[in-house]
Amino acid sequence: MSLADQLSEDMKQAMKDKDKTRLSVVRMVRAAVKNKEIETGTPLTDDEILSVVQKELKQRQDSLQAFESAGRSDLIQAVQAEILILQGYLPSQLSDEELSQVVQETIAEVGATGKGDMGRVMSALMPKVRGRADGKRVQQAVQSHL
Repeated sequence: MSLADQLSEDMKQAMKDKDKTRLSVVRMVRAAVKNKEIETGTPLTDDEILSVVQKELKQRQDSLQAFESAGRSDLIQAVQAEILILQGYLPSQLSDEELSQVVQETIAEVGATGKGDMGRVMSALMPKVRGRADGKRVQQAVQSHL
């Protein structure tokens, strides 16, 4: 089942279960996907839908940080619930050890020798870890290995 079909099924199930939070999040993701489809003019692949979900997740995480710094406990709980729902659509995240191993392999493949090769390493590495590791986390791992 494609991710788009999964989103549709989850929306129907959330309606049946009267799960307002899940329904709201799934509708938001489907709207973002639809907007991206209109922008590109073609239906999105599962990888492109995953990138939309990641973008929405990143927005929620940024909001969570802002709410925590402002002390808004009422909003923190709602955003945390949305984050959990969005994470359910993403593949499992790489552990630090797995990420470190992939970074070392990519550095060896590219033949990187120093910080000047960071761009080459990142461009070769990101397709390998897309959806399974945050870009900022990947960047920190590459910097520590170079």
